[in-house]
Amino acid sequence: MSNTLHLFENTIFEGTAVNEAKHAIIMTHGRGDDASKMQQLVKSLNLVDQTAIVYPIATNNTWYPTGFMKDWEENQPWLDSALENYGTIIKYLNEQGVDTENIFLLGFSQGACLTLEYATRNAEKYAGIAILSGGLIGPQIQMNHYKGDFKGTEVLIGCSDIDHHIPESRLHESDEVLSSMGANVDKRIYPGMDHMINDDEIKKVNEMLASLK
Repeated sequence: MSNTLHLFENTIFEGTAVNEAKHAIIMTHGRGDDASKMQQLVKSLNLVDQTAIVYPIATNNTWYPTGFMKDWEENQPWLDSALENYGTIIKYLNEQGVDTENIFLLGFSQGACLTLEYATRNAEKYAGIAILSGGLIGPQIQMNHYKGDFKGTEVLIGCSDIDHHIPESRLHESDEVLSSMGANVDKRIYPGMDHMINDDEIKKVNEMLASLK
């Protein structure tokens, strides 16, 4: 990887202009991807009116260089940069008039891990969180990293039981942490599924989006 860390300036904005939006959805891609997979996925989502679509972009298509359960130092300084970049996006949306409770977070794979890690370190009421093949980051759960109250935020955690990146045990651990912090977790583990987004997950995300006002 180059020495250039993740940049807010690389973020792609589509949908309603941010300063005119009431809602926003942040769609975070996985390792080796760019915005294109998320831009394809959004075509299957039923977004409410006045929604800004936000695509964070990782430098060199990777948010952090090794597995999400490796020792912390192996993923630095990339992980801290990715978390900081995510926070910058949230702050920008807030400054443009989109409250955090109107921001929906969605990520796939490495982007799901990053999304969940950021949200749990900054727990508050979000419009909803969809974690598609991901879990909390680190060789073990570090409860001292996490603070706040999700205040009933609905969180979908969907993943295969044989995912070669995400062990099932980390899905259960992530559920326990989020539930203890006030999240309403819907954990869906799919037997024998590949590392992918399935139709059931898309249907559930659309049900979550339909509840937005």
